[in-house]
Amino acid sequence: MRSRVHRHLASVVPELFEDHTPVMSALSVAGSLGAEEQRPVLPPEFNWRDYTIMLLHVAAEIEHSLMVQYLFAAYSMGGPQVPDELREDVRGWQEVILGIAKEEMGHLVTVQNLLTALGGPMNLDREDYPWGSDFYPFAFNLRPLSAKSLATYVVAESPETWSGPEADAIKAVAAETAGHYVNRVGALYGRVDAILKNRDFLPDEAFHEDTLPYQASWDEWGRGYARGERGQEAGNVPDVKSPELLVFGVFSRDSARKALHEIGEQGEAPDLDEQDETSHFNRFLGIYRALTELPPDQQALVARPIAQNPVTAHRLNESTAVGYASVEVTTSPITDPVTALWAHLFNLRYRMLLTDVAHAFRLAGPMDNGGVLTGRGALVHRAFAEMYNLRAVAGRLVELPLEKDVPGGQSAGPPFEMPYSLELPHHDHDCWLLQRDLVQASRLLVEQLSEADPSYAQDPYLIALRESDRRALDQIEHILGRKGCTR
Repeated sequence: MRSRVHRHLASVVPELFEDHTPVMSALSVAGSLGAEEQRPVLPPEFNWRDYTIMLLHVAAEIEHSLMVQYLFAAYSMGGPQVPDELREDVRGWQEVILGIAKEEMGHLVTVQNLLTALGGPMNLDREDYPWGSDFYPFAFNLRPLSAKSLATYVVAESPETWSGPEADAIKAVAAETAGHYVNRVGALYGRVDAILKNRDFLPDEAFHEDTLPYQASWDEWGRGYARGERGQEAGNVPDVKSPELLVFGVFSRDSARKALHEIGEQGEAPDLDEQDETSHFNRFLGIYRALTELPPDQQALVARPIAQNPVTAHRLNESTAVGYASVEVTTSPITDPVTALWAHLFNLRYRMLLTDVAHAFRLAGPMDNGGVLTGRGALVHRAFAEMYNLRAVAGRLVELPLEKDVPGGQSAGPPFEMPYSLELPHHDHDCWLLQRDLVQASRLLVEQLSEADPSYAQDPYLIALRESDRRALDQIEHILGRKGCTR
């Protein structure tokens, strides 16, 4: 978390509630959506609306960070080293974690709706190297799946009431792995809810119903997912239920609180019903239990030997690790030139996904007009396409070497590096110019891959990507040439 945000939280956490509860206890109390008797305290430099928007900015970063870390863990799973008798289980666990990551995308989009309804700016940003705040559940780390990393996920998604010998043991593993106490994700949402429910803090007119046409809707973003009940349709793996993407429009105080409640319930399983498979907590806990029942040598074979925190560039001083509390977070530079090109392609498509989402929130109206995609419709469709592109390119990166000419060395893995900026231009015309820039940059990278390895000229995925980019460019040029799309 950047210092400009951290300073507003770090100075007031012990006093967020008037009973002056200690830091971790205060976070825990705030995290319970049922703990409504606690009265939040306004920090300096804010009024209540601005403070709520800042907290939602932090929530968006946390949702984004968790989504990326879950995706990396899922992409790391599988491979030729997995014993035959475990392949079905590992594939199922991978699909469950991918489903959770998709649901985190729904949470991220819903937080953007909350921000939009309050008249605040969107935030699709997240922490990048170096890492940094005690207000995240744990230090941002792109790690292959292991029992230790799973423990941090279990605790981060756990409800406030989770306790007992098993809970204590998993919390201890998580704290050792993270280097500090792992905070619960629900803590921040509880704090926001305590503000939203109070009309003295936020009057009814703070919620702008007229922003609904600009917000994401389930009809647009819930494509291909069950609505109202997780697993209404089968997933990609037998006996693994499909995820339920939650996307809520926000137009009032009640709709804002409902959105927070549903997000919290999907994460935490507040009633601690272990038969309820809808929560992230119960799903992660189930995988953790199954994984830790395996002998240590088999646990180590569940994920590929991929690098932790892969990056496309060296830091200036590789001898200095990035510090976070008592744990060190180190990066793994990708030095194989061909792998580096794939990693850059991954980063670019990741940027394209985030840009598509942000740009879609700038445009109001339907997805299509007489069967022809509108600009908004094109952006939403392309965002879905980029999700599939990320999985496809990540599938290459987990098999490609981190370093050149190092037999038996680590594979790279997807870097998920953030772009230099996610700010969009002021004029819509210039936003579409940015879209064109990104597609053209992708075409250049595909050409460079073919030059680096001539066999890629006939690679089915890259051929399909070239064709997809060609269609995207045609669509963008059509929009740029349309009357009204001028500066």
